[in-house]
Amino acid sequence: MKNLIENYQTEGYFDEMFQNLEGPRPHYRQLKDRLARLSIEAFDAQRRQADQVFLNQGTTFTVYGDPEQIERIFPFDLIPRIIPNSEWQHIESGLKQRVHALNFFLRDIYGKQQIIKDKIIPRELIESSAHFLKDMVGFHPPRGIYTHISGIDLIRDQNGAYTVLEDNLRTPSGISYVLENRIVMKQVFPNLFSKMRVRPVDHYPNQLLQNLRYLAPLPRENPTVVLLTPGVHNSAYFEHSFLALQMGIELVEGQDLVVEGDRVYMKTTEGLEMVDVIYRRVDDAFIDPEVFRSDSVLGVPGLVRAYRAGNVALVNAIGNGIADDKATYAYVPKMIKYYLDEEAILPNVPTYLCSHPEECTYVLEHLSELVVKAVNESGGYGMLMGPTSTQAEQDVFRQKILANPRNYIAQPVISLSRSPSVVTNKGQTGFSLEGRHIDFRPYVLFGRDITVSLGGLTRVALRKGSLVVNSSQGGGSKDTWVLYGEE
Repeated sequence: MKNLIENYQTEGYFDEMFQNLEGPRPHYRQLKDRLARLSIEAFDAQRRQADQVFLNQGTTFTVYGDPEQIERIFPFDLIPRIIPNSEWQHIESGLKQRVHALNFFLRDIYGKQQIIKDKIIPRELIESSAHFLKDMVGFHPPRGIYTHISGIDLIRDQNGAYTVLEDNLRTPSGISYVLENRIVMKQVFPNLFSKMRVRPVDHYPNQLLQNLRYLAPLPRENPTVVLLTPGVHNSAYFEHSFLALQMGIELVEGQDLVVEGDRVYMKTTEGLEMVDVIYRRVDDAFIDPEVFRSDSVLGVPGLVRAYRAGNVALVNAIGNGIADDKATYAYVPKMIKYYLDEEAILPNVPTYLCSHPEECTYVLEHLSELVVKAVNESGGYGMLMGPTSTQAEQDVFRQKILANPRNYIAQPVISLSRSPSVVTNKGQTGFSLEGRHIDFRPYVLFGRDITVSLGGLTRVALRKGSLVVNSSQGGGSKDTWVLYGEE
């Protein structure tokens, strides 16, 4: 029987597993040997086993805009992404540096705004952002922490260098898939984990809970922490319920909470119970109908009032969107230099701001070569992939940019690294191993200290040639193995 890797081709891309056609990178050697002994038929059986585990666990997501509104199993690829210790140390130090600087930025921009006064970042760029909440200027959250939970998206370029693609500082999702992926992989490849000395990821819920309790604004021995979800129809509801269960806290909706006397209470069968910390997965616009969208039924009337009074902590802080605005992203290396007096360990992708006339002119003249992104969109939406776009699509984006240049940025196309992935052979039975483009979202927690999850969500573009890894756009995920050593 044929094995999975005998016909694999790197096709000139930076490949995570194979250094060249002669052999794998040192930290992949044991995995490659294991796969070489595994027939396609045996691997197929393990793939089906993994799918069944995900189905039994209810690990699903829903695509917004899908007319069928079907909950789907998150596509999972059984070939893990492996990161050796030396690479991880570089990633970890860069992430801590970046999140530290971004927290300084948020504290400053909602405070004295010194970075604007010193002309490091333009005032108009900040004040024109839909996510800059002027009402929050002058307010500081408990412990001065804004970036409690960050999901920083990294890519590797043609040379294998790690680069930050974007920052997610509002309600970053995906950590549940990291934890579930590991459960599945331990069932499929149980012996490899001990042989390869893979670092565990299951500490995340406990670390998060410790951080949440640390934020309690009032001195109480057992502060009450809840997770606020928009409800069962939210695409990430599985994650909300999963995390609440793992942390042993209540999963609540807006109707389960009430504000009285500028304090937040949870309705229980025994009466009202005071709430100290809310890990909220409801966006700013819907969090409090008294302050933001008056038609919201997802939030809690008076919640911002209690927040301002210092009687409840919200995670993440209200107003974080200004820090992960895709136009603000271009200034993060300058923030790191300004606040920390350090050079960025993890660089940005070169970015053109269409709000700058000269850069906008360049973008409009090179639409067929660039990736154009709307600054407030996510999930692969609001984006033009220049090299694969039609003239009609370029003309549409040209008009959008001219109508609202502040709303768009552009970046060169980065040849993302690829990882071996199992794909179905069209028109045939069985599977083969082919390279697919990937990115990486590690999760950074900010409490007493800044800690980084020992792994993260490796997303994979399962369609051949695609650079879009989002699940809503046909992407899937891999387990990420961070090693104690180099191999």
